[in-house]
Amino acid sequence: MLAWARGMVTVNIRCRRLIHEAVSSRARPALLLRAAICLLTAVGSVSVWAQSEDSGDFEVRTGTHELIDGVYYANALINMRLPSDAINALHSRLPLTIRVEVEFLNRLWFWWDAAEFEVSQRSQLIYYPLTERYIVNNVNTGERESFVTLTDALAYLGRVDRLPVVDAAALDDDRRYDIRIRAVLDTVELPGPLRLLAFWRRDWSIESDWLQWRLDDE
Repeated sequence: MLAWARGMVTVNIRCRRLIHEAVSSRARPALLLRAAICLLTAVGSVSVWAQSEDSGDFEVRTGTHELIDGVYYANALINMRLPSDAINALHSRLPLTIRVEVEFLNRLWFWWDAAEFEVSQRSQLIYYPLTERYIVNNVNTGERESFVTLTDALAYLGRVDRLPVVDAAALDDDRRYDIRIRAVLDTVELPGPLRLLAFWRRDWSIESDWLQWRLDDE
Protein backbone atom coordinates (compact mmCIF):
# COMPACT_ATOMS: atom_id res chain seq x y z
CA MET A 1 0.00 0.00 0.00
CA LEU A 2 2.82 2.39 0.87
CA ALA A 3 4.62 1.56 -2.38
CA TRP A 4 1.38 2.18 -4.31
CA ALA A 5 0.93 5.56 -2.61
CA ARG A 6 4.51 6.60 -3.39
CA GLY A 7 4.05 5.53 -6.99
CA MET A 8 0.88 7.58 -7.32
CA VAL A 9 2.64 10.65 -5.92
CA THR A 10 5.35 10.25 -8.54
CA VAL A 11 2.79 9.81 -11.32
CA ASN A 12 0.80 12.84 -10.19
CA ILE A 13 3.88 15.08 -10.06
CA ARG A 14 4.90 13.95 -13.54
CA CYS A 15 1.37 14.44 -14.85
CA ARG A 16 1.13 17.94 -13.43
CA ARG A 17 4.33 18.94 -15.22
CA LEU A 18 3.13 17.47 -18.51
CA ILE A 19 -0.32 19.04 -18.26
CA HIS A 20 1.15 22.43 -17.34
CA GLU A 21 3.17 22.30 -20.56
CA ALA A 22 0.37 20.76 -22.61
CA VAL A 23 -2.25 23.43 -21.90
CA SER A 24 0.05 26.16 -23.25
CA SER A 25 -0.77 27.43 -26.72
CA ARG A 26 2.50 26.15 -28.16
CA ALA A 27 2.15 22.58 -26.95
CA ARG A 28 3.12 19.93 -29.51
CA PRO A 29 0.58 17.18 -30.34
CA ALA A 30 2.98 14.55 -29.04
CA LEU A 31 3.20 16.34 -25.69
CA LEU A 32 -0.59 16.59 -25.49
CA LEU A 33 -0.88 12.87 -26.12
CA ARG A 34 1.72 12.07 -23.44
CA ALA A 35 -0.17 14.26 -20.96
CA ALA A 36 -3.45 12.52 -21.83
CA ILE A 37 -1.95 9.06 -21.35
CA CYS A 38 -0.32 10.09 -18.08
CA LEU A 39 -3.50 11.60 -16.66
CA LEU A 40 -5.55 8.65 -17.90
CA THR A 41 -3.24 6.31 -16.01
CA ALA A 42 -3.36 8.40 -12.83
CA VAL A 43 -7.13 8.86 -12.87
CA GLY A 44 -7.70 5.19 -13.65
CA SER A 45 -5.47 4.11 -10.78
CA VAL A 46 -7.22 6.40 -8.33
CA SER A 47 -10.63 5.17 -9.51
CA VAL A 48 -9.69 1.52 -9.05
CA TRP A 49 -8.39 2.20 -5.56
CA ALA A 50 -11.33 4.33 -4.42
CA GLN A 51 -14.05 2.64 -2.38
CA SER A 52 -16.75 4.53 -4.24
CA GLU A 53 -16.98 7.06 -7.05
CA ASP A 54 -19.22 10.07 -7.43
CA SER A 55 -20.66 10.31 -10.94
CA GLY A 56 -21.47 13.97 -10.35
CA ASP A 57 -24.69 15.86 -10.97
CA PHE A 58 -25.81 19.23 -12.33
CA GLU A 59 -29.34 20.34 -11.41
CA VAL A 60 -31.02 23.67 -12.08
CA ARG A 61 -33.04 24.28 -8.93
CA THR A 62 -34.66 27.62 -9.77
CA GLY A 63 -34.87 29.96 -12.74
CA THR A 64 -36.32 33.46 -13.10
CA HIS A 65 -36.09 36.45 -15.43
CA GLU A 66 -36.06 40.21 -15.06
CA LEU A 67 -36.76 43.08 -17.46
CA ILE A 68 -34.46 45.98 -16.64
CA ASP A 69 -34.06 49.03 -18.89
CA GLY A 70 -35.37 47.15 -21.89
CA VAL A 71 -33.13 44.08 -21.46
CA TYR A 72 -34.18 40.62 -20.30
CA TYR A 73 -31.87 39.02 -17.73
CA ALA A 74 -31.85 35.43 -16.52
CA ASN A 75 -31.24 34.29 -12.94
CA ALA A 76 -30.76 30.75 -11.71
CA LEU A 77 -29.61 28.61 -8.84
CA ILE A 78 -27.77 25.49 -10.01
CA ASN A 79 -26.56 22.64 -7.85
CA MET A 80 -23.17 21.47 -9.18
CA ARG A 81 -21.35 18.31 -8.14
CA LEU A 82 -18.38 17.27 -10.25
CA PRO A 83 -17.60 13.65 -11.17
CA SER A 84 -14.77 12.08 -9.18
CA ASP A 85 -12.56 11.76 -12.26
CA ALA A 86 -13.05 15.42 -13.12
CA ILE A 87 -12.01 16.41 -9.60
CA ASN A 88 -8.90 14.23 -9.85
CA ALA A 89 -8.03 15.85 -13.17
CA LEU A 90 -8.65 19.33 -11.73
CA HIS A 91 -6.24 18.60 -8.88
CA SER A 92 -3.70 17.53 -11.50
CA ARG A 93 -3.89 21.07 -12.92
CA LEU A 94 -6.27 20.40 -15.78
CA PRO A 95 -8.65 23.39 -16.11
CA LEU A 96 -12.37 22.59 -16.34
CA THR A 97 -14.88 24.66 -18.29
CA ILE A 98 -18.48 24.92 -17.12
CA ARG A 99 -21.04 26.43 -19.47
CA VAL A 100 -24.44 27.83 -18.53
CA GLU A 101 -26.80 28.05 -21.51
CA VAL A 102 -29.94 30.20 -21.74
CA GLU A 103 -32.40 30.11 -24.64
CA PHE A 104 -35.50 32.09 -25.59
CA LEU A 105 -37.93 29.73 -27.32
CA ASN A 106 -40.69 30.80 -29.68
CA ARG A 107 -43.70 28.72 -28.63
CA LEU A 108 -45.15 27.23 -31.82
CA TRP A 109 -48.26 25.14 -31.22
CA PHE A 110 -48.30 23.70 -34.74
CA TRP A 111 -44.69 22.41 -34.90
CA TRP A 112 -41.81 22.58 -32.42
CA ASP A 113 -40.40 25.31 -30.22
CA ALA A 114 -37.63 27.19 -32.01
CA ALA A 115 -34.72 28.79 -30.13
CA GLU A 116 -34.70 32.37 -31.38
CA PHE A 117 -32.19 33.83 -28.94
CA GLU A 118 -29.48 32.06 -26.97
CA VAL A 119 -26.49 33.00 -24.84
CA SER A 120 -23.96 31.05 -22.83
CA GLN A 121 -21.88 31.98 -19.83
CA ARG A 122 -18.54 30.17 -19.82
CA SER A 123 -16.43 29.88 -16.68
CA GLN A 124 -13.08 28.17 -16.21
CA LEU A 125 -12.29 26.40 -12.95
CA ILE A 126 -8.59 26.06 -12.08
CA TYR A 127 -6.81 24.64 -9.03
CA TYR A 128 -3.41 25.96 -7.89
CA PRO A 129 -1.75 23.37 -5.61
CA LEU A 130 0.95 25.79 -4.44
CA THR A 131 -1.59 28.14 -2.82
CA GLU A 132 -4.32 25.48 -2.48
CA ARG A 133 -6.83 27.86 -4.02
CA TYR A 134 -9.61 27.31 -6.54
CA ILE A 135 -9.87 30.06 -9.15
CA VAL A 136 -13.00 30.79 -11.21
CA ASN A 137 -12.49 32.82 -14.38
CA ASN A 138 -15.64 34.19 -16.03
CA VAL A 139 -14.70 33.98 -19.70
CA ASN A 140 -17.54 36.34 -20.70
CA THR A 141 -16.67 39.21 -18.38
CA GLY A 142 -13.04 38.53 -17.42
CA GLU A 143 -13.94 38.56 -13.71
CA ARG A 144 -11.82 36.35 -11.46
CA GLU A 145 -12.67 34.97 -8.03
CA SER A 146 -10.62 32.88 -5.59
CA PHE A 147 -11.91 30.24 -3.14
CA VAL A 148 -10.45 28.08 -0.40
CA THR A 149 -12.70 25.07 -1.05
CA LEU A 150 -14.10 23.40 -4.14
CA THR A 151 -17.56 23.50 -2.55
CA ASP A 152 -17.43 27.29 -2.36
CA ALA A 153 -16.18 27.57 -5.95
CA LEU A 154 -19.00 25.38 -7.27
CA ALA A 155 -21.59 27.28 -5.21
CA TYR A 156 -20.35 30.49 -6.82
CA LEU A 157 -20.52 28.94 -10.29
CA GLY A 158 -24.07 27.79 -9.59
CA ARG A 159 -25.38 31.30 -8.88
CA VAL A 160 -26.41 33.00 -12.11
CA ASP A 161 -27.25 36.65 -11.42
CA ARG A 162 -28.64 38.90 -14.13
CA LEU A 163 -27.14 37.22 -17.17
CA PRO A 164 -28.17 39.45 -20.12
CA VAL A 165 -30.00 37.47 -22.79
CA VAL A 166 -31.88 39.71 -25.24
CA ASP A 167 -33.23 43.21 -25.78
CA ALA A 168 -37.00 43.35 -25.34
CA ALA A 169 -37.25 45.30 -28.60
CA ALA A 170 -35.97 42.23 -30.48
CA LEU A 171 -38.99 40.16 -29.41
CA ASP A 172 -42.13 39.95 -31.52
CA ASP A 173 -45.16 41.22 -29.65
CA ASP A 174 -47.39 38.75 -31.51
CA ARG A 175 -45.40 35.72 -30.34
CA ARG A 176 -45.21 33.92 -27.03
CA TYR A 177 -41.89 32.88 -25.57
CA ASP A 178 -40.46 30.39 -23.12
CA ILE A 179 -37.10 30.62 -21.37
CA ARG A 180 -34.97 27.62 -20.51
CA ILE A 181 -31.59 27.17 -18.85
CA ARG A 182 -29.13 24.34 -18.21
CA ALA A 183 -25.51 23.76 -17.11
CA VAL A 184 -22.88 21.67 -18.92
CA LEU A 185 -19.39 20.42 -18.08
CA ASP A 186 -17.81 21.41 -21.39
CA THR A 187 -15.45 18.61 -22.47
CA VAL A 188 -15.02 20.28 -25.87
CA GLU A 189 -12.85 22.87 -24.14
CA LEU A 190 -10.25 20.27 -23.13
CA PRO A 191 -6.97 20.77 -25.01
CA GLY A 192 -6.24 18.38 -27.88
CA PRO A 193 -5.93 14.65 -27.10
CA LEU A 194 -6.76 15.31 -23.44
CA ARG A 195 -10.36 15.10 -24.66
CA LEU A 196 -9.79 11.35 -24.82
CA LEU A 197 -10.29 11.31 -21.06
CA ALA A 198 -13.82 12.60 -21.40
CA PHE A 199 -14.73 10.00 -23.99
CA TRP A 200 -13.04 7.15 -22.12
CA ARG A 201 -14.72 8.05 -18.84
CA ARG A 202 -18.46 8.37 -19.43
CA ASP A 203 -19.11 10.21 -16.20
CA TRP A 204 -17.28 13.22 -17.64
CA SER A 205 -20.24 13.81 -19.95
CA ILE A 206 -22.44 15.67 -17.52
CA GLU A 207 -25.18 18.19 -18.08
CA SER A 208 -28.33 19.21 -16.27
CA ASP A 209 -31.84 18.88 -17.61
CA TRP A 210 -33.36 22.04 -19.04
CA LEU A 211 -35.46 24.10 -16.64
CA GLN A 212 -38.13 25.90 -18.66
CA TRP A 213 -40.73 28.53 -17.83
CA ARG A 214 -42.94 31.06 -19.63
CA LEU A 215 -41.79 34.57 -20.29
CA ASP A 216 -45.22 35.93 -19.37
CA ASP A 217 -45.19 34.16 -15.99
CA GLU A 218 -44.29 36.65 -13.26
